[in-house]
Amino acid sequence: MRPEAGPEAGKTIVSKADKVTIRTVAEDAGVSVTAVSNVLRDAYGVSDAMREKVLISIAKLGYRPSTAARAMRGRTYTVGVLALDIANPFISELVGGIQEAIEAASFKLMIGVGRGQSRLEGDLIETMIDTRMDGLVLVAPHLEPQTLDRFSRQLPLILIGHHEAKAGSFDTANCDDEDGARMAVRALYRAGHRDIRMISLPHRDLSDSDVSIRREAGYRAEMTALGLADRVSVTPDDIGEAVSRTTGETIAQRMQALLRSVPKPVAFFCWSDLHAITLIDEARAMGLDVPGQVAVIGFDNAPSAGLRSVGLSSIDQNGRTLGAKAGQLLLERINGRTEARHVLIPPSLVIRPSI
Repeated sequence: MRPEAGPEAGKTIVSKADKVTIRTVAEDAGVSVTAVSNVLRDAYGVSDAMREKVLISIAKLGYRPSTAARAMRGRTYTVGVLALDIANPFISELVGGIQEAIEAASFKLMIGVGRGQSRLEGDLIETMIDTRMDGLVLVAPHLEPQTLDRFSRQLPLILIGHHEAKAGSFDTANCDDEDGARMAVRALYRAGHRDIRMISLPHRDLSDSDVSIRREAGYRAEMTALGLADRVSVTPDDIGEAVSRTTGETIAQRMQALLRSVPKPVAFFCWSDLHAITLIDEARAMGLDVPGQVAVIGFDNAPSAGLRSVGLSSIDQNGRTLGAKAGQLLLERINGRTEARHVLIPPSLVIRPSI
């Protein structure tokens, strides 16, 4: 006679002699092994319903992740770098420095591109964690502090382009952005300029940890120190937008409108070389003399800044040195250091014909 189906029909029955594994939990909860893994490490995007279902099965089965199995996996000798945009020449300098530092310790590098999208960045980090990377370097991440803290509890994390000196669960390595901005303003002042304006990023979606905010703070501080507080002028412009979200203007049109609207001579401190080079190009296209009518200084000292046809003065972040320091910090974390370190790399001024 076939036994009647009871209330436990369809559920995994585990005897005391059986070993409870992550697969056992998945079968009992009716979910995938990956879903159980995501719940166990508090992964991004896990729904409350999924978490509750898995935790009920874990409690019922008495599942405990095997520390021995985790130890046997050991190191993979791979680390990840999550970058905003690999088209930016400064990123290649950073990556080169990171690579030099970690390859000396026999580690390999894998790169992901987040494009400044929080959801994509989170998904890429989850994937890197799932592939058991030993640590991550995040360049200018667009993630909430609590998300960064959660990821840093799962593996060593170093942030570049993110100023958060009070963070205790991850390290930061940055250029001293405020000092670099002050250096740029002083250079324009010494060149005889008093109408010194800044082109920065729009403040939407930015926090005090963002480099453009720190550079803007340095600009304002130095203008005040030089007695020019009443001349402070910050123009927000996102060069990452080929077409403005609000006006529909192209980058070229926005730069031309700005140049037409200001009295000459005028000097601009641009928060990045990408902005500065675009501004110089448009000024020359309009027949304006650079630096006679429009003086420009950027930030990054990108390779293109040194081209004879560009001749852009710039603040050098020393990207390779910065990347190497981030790589060193990551290796220290991988090797067991737990206290947070926050490092600032001094910038330097490179003078070219644009001022």
